[in-house]
Amino acid sequence: MEKKELLYEGKAKRIYATDDENLYIAEFKDDLTAFDAQKKGSEAGKGALNCQISSLLFELLEENGIPTHYVKRLNENEMLIKRAEMIPIEVVVRNIATGSLTRRLGIPDGKVLPFSLVEFYYKNDELHDPIINDEHALILDLARSESELEELKRLGREINVILKSFFDKRELNLVDFKVEFGRDKDGNIILGDEISPDSCKFWDKKTGEKLDKDVFRQDLGNVKVAYEEVLRRILK
Repeated sequence: MEKKELLYEGKAKRIYATDDENLYIAEFKDDLTAFDAQKKGSEAGKGALNCQISSLLFELLEENGIPTHYVKRLNENEMLIKRAEMIPIEVVVRNIATGSLTRRLGIPDGKVLPFSLVEFYYKNDELHDPIINDEHALILDLARSESELEELKRLGREINVILKSFFDKRELNLVDFKVEFGRDKDGNIILGDEISPDSCKFWDKKTGEKLDKDVFRQDLGNVKVAYEEVLRRILK
């Protein structure tokens, strides 16, 4: 598989074309950003950890019936992925209140929600990724139909059930996570982007220790050590 021109560079990944028009290469970067990219940093080895963690979790989800863009891991920092037309909606699934949910609605930090909450955010850097509802998504032509939005919610909830159970057995609370979806060459909705401590919040069930990008956001310690602990538990 030949790696060709750079197609896109985001905060955490670079996407390259290949000699197959239906396959791309995703390269995971060591860069760290928080607070709408107002805080920036880098941690050597972070990209490789996220690549391995995402690969393992994509494989887990595929085994449980969730269609993804993942094909295989190529090396420490790169994975082969299916080409997809990404939908500019971040689907956030929350099990425990924290972060922006606490700030917006005053729900106490750490409160276990009575059911898993699914929220949509418009993926737009200039607008700072605002929260949106279904009607906003349709007005902005972010989704093709109400049924497509319902499919995003359904998949978000199914992913949550799988991951929550998986991490519960590894003594981690899956507090919340962000996922992104795209349409493959046949128009089917598939999970894209990544699933890693950059996009999920993990709290140790016994100690409450945070093992995700909040370590960087809140200056809680060494990011690489936290991500290594998540990987260690995944491999248990």
